[in-house]
Amino acid sequence: MVDIARSHGVTVPASILRLSNMVQVQDEEPFTFSNFLEKFKTLRLFYRSPEVIHRITREAIEDAAQDNVRYLELRFTPVALSRAERFPLEDVTDWVCETAQEAAREFDIPVRLIASMNRHESVALAEQVAWIAAERLDRGIVGLDLAGNEAEFDAAPFAPLFREARQAGLRITVHAGEWGGAENVRQAIELLGAERIGHGVRVMEDPSVVALARERGTVFEVCVTSNYQSGVVASVAEHPLPRMLQAGLNVTVNTDDPSVSRINLTHEYRLVCEELGLSLEELEERILAAARAAFLPQDERRALVEHLRQRML
Repeated sequence: MVDIARSHGVTVPASILRLSNMVQVQDEEPFTFSNFLEKFKTLRLFYRSPEVIHRITREAIEDAAQDNVRYLELRFTPVALSRAERFPLEDVTDWVCETAQEAAREFDIPVRLIASMNRHESVALAEQVAWIAAERLDRGIVGLDLAGNEAEFDAAPFAPLFREARQAGLRITVHAGEWGGAENVRQAIELLGAERIGHGVRVMEDPSVVALARERGTVFEVCVTSNYQSGVVASVAEHPLPRMLQAGLNVTVNTDDPSVSRINLTHEYRLVCEELGLSLEELEERILAAARAAFLPQDERRALVEHLRQRML
């Protein structure tokens, strides 16, 4: 970020530590969703050129490869990338697609992309993102995501858009049941057609929604550190992941935002074993569950599961 600031005239604190405070969650900060989201406001100021977007995309994939990730679905938000310099949404999406394909070859890691939009932004803007994504199914985009502040913004206005996106061939994942209650998970499944739920940990507040998710086989993209840092749970030890597994829910372990949270996937795997009591065998099954939930064609999904299974022997 300092390199970007120097080359693009962005004013940043002289101290690296102070800059880190603006874009990464610190141990001494209040763990609230508003503080967590505040980091992204600063990050959006740095997307100043195609070169910056290329670099950030490439380095995110490089980081995953170095962490021994074997398949990556990378979320990106075209509106966020475009805002600082008012880049056309089509252009920023193409830059991400192009770099992701190049980095996938360079680091020998399969990469697919999920285009994300935010609840607090207009449906009209979301429609633009959805159709740009649908037009790039042959360039690595596989899914659509609705994210952002669910405590204050309803997902219902986006439902017709998500129906059309599914018909166009996009797979659907929705952030829900993180800063909003279990009813948001129900809404994501029934109204938006979500196959996977980003976080979804508050599903445990309503047994009927637990039963719905279990019946549908809905996949939960659980991010333990993020849930703690954003105030969803009071401590890591109180995280509901073990209870979700006991209830028969299809849980996977994920990072959310690695650099904002100062973690990687290895960190999260260690955390769920050491702090939440998952056995190595249970962790391996959750990794395979993630592979089975990948937004890939069936034959590629089977091959990924088998590749991971062989690596675990």
